[in-house]
Amino acid sequence: MTTTFFLVRHAAHDEVETLLAGRMEGIQLGAMGRAQAARLAERMRSEQFGAVYSSPRARSRATAEAIAGVSGVSPVQTDQNLDEIDFGDWSGKTFAELENDPDWRLWNSDRSRASTPAGDTMLQVRERVTGCMERLRPVHVESGVVLVSHADVIKAAVCRILALPSDAGARFDISPASVTTIVLGEWGARIISLNEIVH
Repeated sequence: MTTTFFLVRHAAHDEVETLLAGRMEGIQLGAMGRAQAARLAERMRSEQFGAVYSSPRARSRATAEAIAGVSGVSPVQTDQNLDEIDFGDWSGKTFAELENDPDWRLWNSDRSRASTPAGDTMLQVRERVTGCMERLRPVHVESGVVLVSHADVIKAAVCRILALPSDAGARFDISPASVTTIVLGEWGARIISLNEIVH
């Protein structure tokens, strides 16, 4: 008995390439992000799933609501385990500002042992997201589940399933409004697709 998880990264906010949003309040989808979410929702219409869960961040909720609205699966349920990494006082800074921070450089070069200013580690992120999937699996047996989250959270799940170190997340992309499909069963987990981008 298996459960198919569609791990969706939220669509883009206007400063997705320049700002570390983290858990900042008020980060909404821009016009480009809303268009991405609409295309993603149409893509997901062809899939079979019975529930949509979302990170509590507004950008994730908006992406999840678009998918749920088109697919007729509601309500969207919020799960704290899908939340963005807590970046503490790094949140809201531009990537250019962070470049000179030695702790930020360590975070990006050695995530297996580094932590954020708030104390989050990739090990903690990995355990909470995969723990969420394991908890939901028996609830949605022989069904599909959409989980709308964030790039590093999805990377953490992929690395856990492939038995890769946390640093391996730097070797692949999880793009805005992308879909990564994972099947979980009593026998373990298998990745069906990685970073499928909807054009």
